[in-house]
Amino acid sequence: MGSKSVDDLLETSTEVHFSGLHLDGAESKDCKEEHPTTSTTENGHKEPFVIGVAGGAASGKAPVCNMIIEQLRDQRVVLVNQRSFYYDLSEEELARVHEYNFDHPDAFDTEYLLSCMENLKHGIAVDIPNYDFKTHKSILPPRKVNPSDVIILEGILVFHDPRVRELMNMKIFVDTDADVRLARRIWRDTAERGRDIKTVLDQYSKFVKPAFEDFILPTKKYADIIIPRGGDNHVAIDLIVQHIHTKLGQHDLCKIYPNLYVFQSTFQIRGMHTLIRDAKTTRDDFIFYADRLIRLVVEHGLGHLPFKEKQVITPTGSVYTGVEFSRRLCGISVIRSGESMENALRACCKGIKIGKILIHREEGDNGQQLIYHNLPKDISDRHVLLLDPILGTGNSAVKAISLLLSKGVQEANIIFLNLISAPQGVHVVCKRFPRIKIVTSEIEFGLNEDIRVIPGMGEFGDRYFGTDED
Repeated sequence: MGSKSVDDLLETSTEVHFSGLHLDGAESKDCKEEHPTTSTTENGHKEPFVIGVAGGAASGKAPVCNMIIEQLRDQRVVLVNQRSFYYDLSEEELARVHEYNFDHPDAFDTEYLLSCMENLKHGIAVDIPNYDFKTHKSILPPRKVNPSDVIILEGILVFHDPRVRELMNMKIFVDTDADVRLARRIWRDTAERGRDIKTVLDQYSKFVKPAFEDFILPTKKYADIIIPRGGDNHVAIDLIVQHIHTKLGQHDLCKIYPNLYVFQSTFQIRGMHTLIRDAKTTRDDFIFYADRLIRLVVEHGLGHLPFKEKQVITPTGSVYTGVEFSRRLCGISVIRSGESMENALRACCKGIKIGKILIHREEGDNGQQLIYHNLPKDISDRHVLLLDPILGTGNSAVKAISLLLSKGVQEANIIFLNLISAPQGVHVVCKRFPRIKIVTSEIEFGLNEDIRVIPGMGEFGDRYFGTDED
């Protein structure tokens, strides 16, 4: 088991135990369903990764959620609590509040919960009720929740309704001993909610324990992951976070084309994308942040070069075993936008040869005409970094790659570097040339009717070189 990757552990179809982390894949159909992790809705919003966290009251769900949120610091994460969706109690119910079963599925406004979750998945902000456990009513103002990369839905019965389960990409059940849960509940309800111990114990024996056995425990079979000991199980939570990071960084197209590489987004990367996409950004700022992103793309591209092991002697006289990348390398920029990537390549590869290709796009159709090229004479013996910040329709890329192949370059020796890529272009290039590698910082929503990349950043060459100014 030691040789298995995190994905192997988390996606195995048989039960695996790792430091108390149970991964059940054979108990129900729900467990086997593979939900898209980065699919795109009709309005172009990338769907978030939805995690359901269930378990008995006081089982440790909140610490698990908080630890996941803490470790996903480079992602936008929002927590939605099922308890926010309790129905308001009527005056008659309030008068007999100790007879009300808060652990029954009927105590929750599941329809409203479902509506809020569906809106969040489709990129629509929602108002989450602010439930007061002392008055047993929702109070104003509600909590405004914006769409995020990750949504964690936590609650005792979040797995009970199949419609809510269907929204989840990962289902976690926090499994904690009943005595521990009772002790925690006594402390919470007396210290935080002002209840006396007798009332807490009466409610537990009359409602909480039976509801757990009748409604909560049966939903354990729907869990993809079972965590014993809750927030105390650090190894299990670390594995879960690693798996989430992998899924968030894996665009759906990467599952189709193993030669497509989209590097994982962070707040820094998203912030730079925000600036270069903003039509109001000044040219100086556009160039500055575009250059920073391009440098990252080039660095990631260089990481796909072949290498061999090399030992060196350090200034302390010690031996360091590292790697040495291929020196037979050149860059080819597609004029003129591709020329914006040359400085980053030169900064990373001292003295690298850089060739040029000029392709003219015919108006009225998608035809491409090769106008000019100037390539290293020994290009057939080199690995080639093809530079073009925007991959749109893929027609220019096909023309450029075809030229390289005609000059004897091996298809597997071409790494195509883009700042942003449209799915249509990815399909065209990867289907035509399945052995080249595409490295990009972000996959776009697509092309509009004018065959422009959206959301895009406008005419990249004009903005970068200043030819869009009046």
